[in-house]
Amino acid sequence: MTGAQSLVRSLEAVGVEVVFGIPGGTILPAYDPLLDSTKVRHVLVRHEQGAGHAATGYAQATGRVGVCMATSGPGATNLVTPLADAYMDSVPVVAITGQQTRALIGSDAFQEADICGITMPITKHNFLVTEPADIPRVIAEAFHLASTGRPGPVLVDIPKDVLQETTSFAWPPELNLPGYRPTLRPHGKQVREAARLITQARRPVFYVGGGVLKAGAAEQLRELVELTGIPVVTTLMARGVFPDSHRQHLGMPGMHGSVAAVAAMQRADLLVALGARFDDRVTGRLESFAPEAKVVHADIDPAEISKNRKADVPIVGDCAEIITELIDAVRNETSYGESADLAAWWLQLNSWRDTFPAGYEWPSDGTLAPQYVIERIGKLVGPDAIYAAGVGQHQMWAAQFISYEQPRTWINSGGLGTMGFAVPAAMGAQFGRPDKQVWAIDGDGCFQMTNQELATCAIEGAPIKVAVINNGNLGMVRQWQNLFYAERYSNTDLGTHKHRIPDFALLAEALGCAGLRCETKDSVDDTIRRAMEINDRPVVIDFVVGKDAQVWPMVAAGTSNDEIMAARGIRPLFDEDEVSQ
Repeated sequence: MTGAQSLVRSLEAVGVEVVFGIPGGTILPAYDPLLDSTKVRHVLVRHEQGAGHAATGYAQATGRVGVCMATSGPGATNLVTPLADAYMDSVPVVAITGQQTRALIGSDAFQEADICGITMPITKHNFLVTEPADIPRVIAEAFHLASTGRPGPVLVDIPKDVLQETTSFAWPPELNLPGYRPTLRPHGKQVREAARLITQARRPVFYVGGGVLKAGAAEQLRELVELTGIPVVTTLMARGVFPDSHRQHLGMPGMHGSVAAVAAMQRADLLVALGARFDDRVTGRLESFAPEAKVVHADIDPAEISKNRKADVPIVGDCAEIITELIDAVRNETSYGESADLAAWWLQLNSWRDTFPAGYEWPSDGTLAPQYVIERIGKLVGPDAIYAAGVGQHQMWAAQFISYEQPRTWINSGGLGTMGFAVPAAMGAQFGRPDKQVWAIDGDGCFQMTNQELATCAIEGAPIKVAVINNGNLGMVRQWQNLFYAERYSNTDLGTHKHRIPDFALLAEALGCAGLRCETKDSVDDTIRRAMEINDRPVVIDFVVGKDAQVWPMVAAGTSNDEIMAARGIRPLFDEDEVSQ
């Protein structure tokens, strides 16, 4: 068979269901046998960035590897942003790109780009295939690398003549990855030491990151949390891995986290970090972060341990394995009479939680509050749906005001913060989970970056719902201009209010979707219900909201978490007297 046929057979063999992509000259040989495949469905997107984010959305919603495909040159470089996005958030994605023929590589041929060189810093690994016989092995290795250890994107670049040459196909191939041996089982001594600290701490906190979700360890986490009685905070990438409704859940930490979550971490005497990376958005100014806390840091990637905050007890391994062993070790410690009295700690935590609950003010000019819109979507649609978000204010409100009860129901761009993520990611999630209702919570700025993928959704049968939180401007940038740049609003007005350009409802209809508009509080619920009733095509709702709403709480960039503002002009005072009381 040809190298191209070998590629398609290999994709079938590793269990690929959906490939998102666009054909072009150098990848064209692969598209010919793809037409005959009865196992791999190809979804023709409208932009390669959409293909990459769709692969990420598919992976985040299903836990399987997402796959995207593009041609050489501009097709491949259009995948750079989604690959960087997947890399930052540890998402298993395999990107397959065409490349100019081997004889032309390095000659600046038409649509030639060194995509392996370009993506080296933003992929877990990448391959340039130079022999057609290598295709099955490389594909098998790419999927293995993407999905094991710390997940991440892998790129496979295949020259056109390699796809065209004749080769023999054999499966399964023998993997050749001598230096790749991720540690899964933790060191028993480290686990026992962590259990000892857990049972002795007086102000402990479980700091739970996306690694727990990717390890499929939600059930084990809940067992450990309920066994110890310790409070939990879940990062932006971990929302849903521990139920929001659980009494031990304090919410999300970080720049726009809950006051209780931020305060708990600041005043903790022990942080048990599970699959988290002490990101700057969580820690604030690093030198003032959790000054009295000892740190147990568990992660599958040894490079993360002590990278930002020195770990007193480092544990390398898979979070599911680590948490399972921690449960046994904690039970063993408590059998000797070791258990912490957390009554005083919970008294303080509940005081913070009761004093500073999540809330918002309605705009003084009578316009619609964006937080209310998102809150009502969460209430009416419910926790069984999947929610994808763009990046900005609407992303933070979606993280704050929708209740997440299950893993893989919240999909967003955390590390890279990619505007335009929501629509293609929601599309990918819908293809991965056709049984689920999928909502994209998007901003009017983000939506205008990638809404062309609604045409893909309409034609290919992905009836996603898109709630455009239309505040007329680049909301988060405008908030920073309001707070830190003396209200000098330089180039943040998008004209979606002033000129209604574009008209989102009309644009939706033009793209084959149902277009709805909502501008008043009284019509919010009815509009959401109408959207839920339409399942034969995508739905776009233009929620016209106030332009001045801001995201609170907030820790300003570069400041200490002690300086968290619960709302404008309201800074909870976390002094020693309050803590000791």
